[in-house]
Amino acid sequence: VCSDPRRDPATICVVETSRDLSIFERAGNFRGHYHVLGGRLAPLDNMGPEQLTFGALRKRVQSGGVTEVILATSLTMEGDGTALFASTVLAGSNVSVTRLARGLPSGSSLEIANSQMLADGLDGRRAF
Repeated sequence: VCSDPRRDPATICVVETSRDLSIFERAGNFRGHYHVLGGRLAPLDNMGPEQLTFGALRKRVQSGGVTEVILATSLTMEGDGTALFASTVLAGSNVSVTRLARGLPSGSSLEIANSQMLADGLDGRRAF
């Protein structure tokens, strides 16, 4: 995957694990590069920033050629914290830092949506 010359090196998708990378690859619609953090921040499990590859991510971005970093961490409190930390690591690097969209899943009913799903759906809405 990483050595495929047809991939766009200007876009990096940050994932927690290689398993997450495999999920994106099975979907088949991402054509950039990946950065695997090696987990997510979980202070109660002694998983701090020094156990993850934030430094290597910063170096990749600083080396040039990257225009966007997509934070594709889990949509959990730990995943959100990991994404927030990554965004601070990349602050001032002149790259666009984005996060995966969230909200209502396709094909679902409003009856099964919780308040957070509805709030995320409203916040992430776009033109029709």
